[in-house]
Amino acid sequence: MEMTSGSVTAPTAKDLATARQRFEANEPRDLFYRAATELVDLALARKTSLSVAEALAVLLQTWNASFYRYRRFDSQHFADIDALLTRHAGTLRDLRAKTIRSATQTDLGLVLAVFGDFEMTLGPVGAAKCLHLLAPRLFPLWDRAIAAAYGLALGRAGTNAVRYRRFLEIARRQCHRLGETSLPGSNLLKALDEYNYCRFTKRWI
Repeated sequence: MEMTSGSVTAPTAKDLATARQRFEANEPRDLFYRAATELVDLALARKTSLSVAEALAVLLQTWNASFYRYRRFDSQHFADIDALLTRHAGTLRDLRAKTIRSATQTDLGLVLAVFGDFEMTLGPVGAAKCLHLLAPRLFPLWDRAIAAAYGLALGRAGTNAVRYRRFLEIARRQCHRLGETSLPGSNLLKALDEYNYCRFTKRWI
């Protein structure tokens, strides 16, 4: 395996397959990721009574519950998320069709502004989760343990956009090395997150 950042090594297709097995065996919350992904698709297509903010909440309340331990998830919070979605609607619509491998430098430049704005409302981990659901083949997922493992330890809210851009560039290089055929039918960014989560967050591999 090849070095990518600090002590982190670039995973192989075999590493991703091993992580997938461990993840499926040990992490029942993957159900909420799949549910949230489908709900966001339906909400964006206006094929459900749920708003996009409500669809995003399915993942936020399960995969990012610690963020809300001392914060209220109420109507005002939904309104704040709706405001973010409205403010960045055009950009998010364009980015949803992009992939991390095909995105241009102009596309990646938009990440800084969008992530920075989302982070102020959702924190750096919640921002990545929401943006991933909105553009699942462009925005990688992370948490504090994963960011630290890549030499990008998170700071206070509002200071992490540049770190996230660097993390995205690392994930981009990993995806180029792996190639789309490494895990047929899978989203490489989700597979990389499963690997990172199993290795750095949970130490299952």
